[in-house]
Amino acid sequence: MRARPRFPVEPWQVREPDLDLDWLAEAESTFALSNGHVGLRGNLDEGDPAGVPGTYLNSLYEEYDLDYPESGYAFPERGQTVVNAPNGKLIRLYVDEVPFDVRTGTLSHHERVLDLRAGTLRRTVEWVSPAGAAVRLRSTRLVSLTRPAVAAIDYEVTAVDHPVRLRIESDLLADEDTPGDRDDPRAATALTAPLSAVRHRAGRTGGLLAHRTRRSRLPVVSAVDHDVTGPDGVTCTSTARPDLVRTTVTADLPVGGTLRIRKLIGYAWATTAVDGTAPVDALCAEATAAVDDARRAGWDALAAEQRARLDDFWDLADVELDGDPEVQQAVRFDLFHVLQSGARAGVAPIPAKGLTGNGYDGHVLWDTESFVLPVLTYTVPDAVRDALRWRHANLPTARERARELRLAGAAFPWRTIGGPECSGYWPAGTAALHINADIADAVLRYVAATGDTGFARGPGLELLVETARLWRHVGRYDDEGGFHLDGVTGPDEYTAVVNDNLFTNVMARRNLRAAADAADRYPDRAADLGVDRHETAAWRAAAAATHLPYDDKLGVHEQAAGFTRLAEWDFAGTGADDYPLLLHYPYFELYRKQVVKQADVVLAMLCCGESFTPEEKARNFAYYEQRTVRDSSLSASSQAVLAAEVGHLELAHDYLAESALQDLRNLGDKTGDGLHVASLAGAWTAVVMGFGGLRDHDGTLSFAPRLPSHLPALRFSIAWRGLRLRVAVTAGTGPGSPAGSVTYRLDGGGPAASVDLCHHGEPLTVTGAAPVTRPVPPLADPGAEPPAPAGRAPTRRRDTLDHLAAVDRGGAVDRGGAD
Repeated sequence: MRARPRFPVEPWQVREPDLDLDWLAEAESTFALSNGHVGLRGNLDEGDPAGVPGTYLNSLYEEYDLDYPESGYAFPERGQTVVNAPNGKLIRLYVDEVPFDVRTGTLSHHERVLDLRAGTLRRTVEWVSPAGAAVRLRSTRLVSLTRPAVAAIDYEVTAVDHPVRLRIESDLLADEDTPGDRDDPRAATALTAPLSAVRHRAGRTGGLLAHRTRRSRLPVVSAVDHDVTGPDGVTCTSTARPDLVRTTVTADLPVGGTLRIRKLIGYAWATTAVDGTAPVDALCAEATAAVDDARRAGWDALAAEQRARLDDFWDLADVELDGDPEVQQAVRFDLFHVLQSGARAGVAPIPAKGLTGNGYDGHVLWDTESFVLPVLTYTVPDAVRDALRWRHANLPTARERARELRLAGAAFPWRTIGGPECSGYWPAGTAALHINADIADAVLRYVAATGDTGFARGPGLELLVETARLWRHVGRYDDEGGFHLDGVTGPDEYTAVVNDNLFTNVMARRNLRAAADAADRYPDRAADLGVDRHETAAWRAAAAATHLPYDDKLGVHEQAAGFTRLAEWDFAGTGADDYPLLLHYPYFELYRKQVVKQADVVLAMLCCGESFTPEEKARNFAYYEQRTVRDSSLSASSQAVLAAEVGHLELAHDYLAESALQDLRNLGDKTGDGLHVASLAGAWTAVVMGFGGLRDHDGTLSFAPRLPSHLPALRFSIAWRGLRLRVAVTAGTGPGSPAGSVTYRLDGGGPAASVDLCHHGEPLTVTGAAPVTRPVPPLADPGAEPPAPAGRAPTRRRDTLDHLAAVDRGGAVDRGGAD
């Protein structure tokens, strides 16, 4: 694993002060811009060199055949992979007919800045060509958070010390090659030329391309236009051919003269197969209108709209964390990308990599409902409603899949883009039925936080009903009346096809109860879905009888029935280069041992904390901490929350840093094919649910804040029923002093507005009239910190901060590389 050198620590931006060609792919992911609808990887304007070229449109995918050495009944026949859409980022510069290339001439300055408040990627370059011509280049790129189909680039070139002749070729290019890595099952499927040309045309300053994916038959139209300003004599012409629109701009610049091009790109596409010319005509008109509207508004208006949207977002979503500037920067970076993943996605999926790369083939996984939607529920709730509406829109496909599997209700896919199951490995795909309960859990959280009764009695109820029907059909009763779910795979994919996975059982139990409650709440709508009192009674009975596996001898819950009786993994004999284990050991070996890829029981205690006593949580956490290797980026955030809850605050800080820095530091060596959006969301979870103690079990809002030693203060806000609840936590001042205090304040509804909550178990009502302050009770001694498996402990954050403080005192701090 190669951990990337840290970016300079700055509170509101991520800055790359120099270009490192060895880290192009990782930087492209880091500097990706998206609005959930359109995504542009942070490739260099000139397009070459590149790590992974990428322009992604949500749900634009191609199909391919899934091949099996031995086929079986109900194996998915086709996969889906994200398509690299026509690339409008390309702007190639020629100085006195010499191409600008960062690998030639003299690159005296190269800096890129991702501005988290402006929502832009800025680039500044000073370059001297091999012939001695010096130019200064500035570009600013944005993907609009207010105009979902639009991206824009402000590009300018200045002659530095000699007159120069410039030629700029601004391209819209289809069917770029995209690399793939078939040695890693998590990598993308590389397809050659997935787009078939349908139409092309050029105007004076731009043009249009229309394509269709070859097998999935999805039409896509891309349009481009340019606004050019410069000295007298500037020329601008455009040409088009089936896979390319090229706008060529020429100018003679005097010393100090500047040529400026403002490029506008618009996209329109269909997410279901269509044939004929009429749909393409409509998409051409849609893409052209998006570009025309943006041109009329102008660059300054686009930039102002972007800043205003982000100002509103940060007013609610910002997390202020005193005492750890690097993690503070990372949490804001993470939140920015979580916003980008779903802000303007509409009724569409939120892929595991967002629109930042082609990792996981662009699929949506359970990551969305279990990690991303909880954050968006409290920061951008409209995005959650749309993501769940997309699940609801795919209910017919999920019902069909359930019938194919000889089950009832709906069986939602483990991996997909367009709705059908795309996972060809059934132990970690088909058997991972907990995706149903994850979706139901997201419905419950969204409804509780927003009070959206229209959604609750409409799509929400139907999702709860159909997921509950699956559990009732899958489960069985034993002779003693216990209800069991056999042959399932939980979050830990190193333990597959087991009986009574704890996470699956507690989540399914909640799903069953919630479906019965919702049917009772909306009996008319329930009747329309064929639900009667006998069915709701059966759901409640199954929930009441659900078996939770427990080892009486050890005093811990079992991850699955018999898990604690499996052989232990030889951690001492496993080398650092053997991780992740799935790339170095057969699944047969992993499935037979007590080794945990990602938090499973710990996640169950986070999601369904009401099902466990404090003592059970402490024992469970200690037991599974010693067996969890975190071969998944999903694990650290859940471990952070439970570590904080059971009192291991310093360990929680360690896991917060690991989750927050996952992509800024390339901790999993997989940032190059896209960011880990769930891990990014997990940073917010680790802070707000860990140190802020936020819980929302059964729709009851509660907080139990506590801070580790190096974090003296924490401030965050959440959206709740149309209001903004502000929470400010302050640590105590030293040994013998109170453990700190917390102040709750309500904005957005006037003095009469109110929110009921619990603070460390104490009921409170917070009104808009005045804030409420309460002390943080002392922390009981949690005992010794449980060890991680040999060689898998997180980096000690307290040691890092103590080191930086010591260097600060010495006056020579370098926050770009300290470890």
